[in-house]
Amino acid sequence: MKAFKLFLVFLFISAAGTVLFFYTDFPDWYSRIFSGLSQFKEESIPSFTEKIEQKIFTPPPLEAEKEAPQSHLTVEGVIAWTNIQRAKEGLPLLEESALLAEMAQAKVDDMFLRQYFAHESPLGVEVGDLAEEFNYRFIIIGENLALGNFQDDQVLVQGWMDSPGHRENILNDRYSEIGVAVGRGVFNGAETWLAVQHFALPLSACPQPDAELKEEIDSNQVQIDDLLLVLIETEKELKSLRRGNRTAYNQKVDEYNSLVSRYNELVEQTKVLVEDYNLQVALFNDCASGTD
Repeated sequence: MKAFKLFLVFLFISAAGTVLFFYTDFPDWYSRIFSGLSQFKEESIPSFTEKIEQKIFTPPPLEAEKEAPQSHLTVEGVIAWTNIQRAKEGLPLLEESALLAEMAQAKVDDMFLRQYFAHESPLGVEVGDLAEEFNYRFIIIGENLALGNFQDDQVLVQGWMDSPGHRENILNDRYSEIGVAVGRGVFNGAETWLAVQHFALPLSACPQPDAELKEEIDSNQVQIDDLLLVLIETEKELKSLRRGNRTAYNQKVDEYNSLVSRYNELVEQTKVLVEDYNLQVALFNDCASGTD
């Protein structure tokens, strides 16, 4: 009988030790899990649009040194002679952009209307503002302006080529598109020509990060935040059940473990998506900066 009592005492001590081990180990395990998750939440997902530094080149406007009585300018001729100059330097020819052409025409019309000859209008509108107005998304953009009765398109383009800033725009190897407008009208009381060249590298020239991938990452982060709140509440419930019903406690432990599994799986999945997205952002930024 004495031996049986000693056996019962041994069983009680063993069971108590098991329960004590489980309860003291649980907070450490929980803490380790959440310290890892907090490190993940500190990771940032860059937005590629925030990393783009748009560049604008606007050399001082050019006025004709000599007035030609039979002056005549054309859009087609200005583009052709511009591409001839690029071909001489082994540069790719510029493709005409309908949007850039509309922007250039709007600039010509506005200069005649408001009687100014400058990159910035009296209302403070510049070429970058025009691009936004016409929904032309660009990485780099440039504007050449000319005023006067140039003899023809070749003479006009040569005048720009003889001016360092305008020459840099014409021969910029990063531009891929061009838009031109010319117009004759009354400026400062005299009949004359105004000419505008718009050059640009459109945003679409570089590989865009996957917008759907970014949406998936954002959606996952919302789910992760929601799961974290549920985990915190479940952990509080577990603490309140430590001295309560063991069956209810074990059920809550199973529920908690399932939540942790879902949470960690979603975190790992999102990490992979973030790495993929960040790589796409890096490739885009290399292209946008001209370092690819």
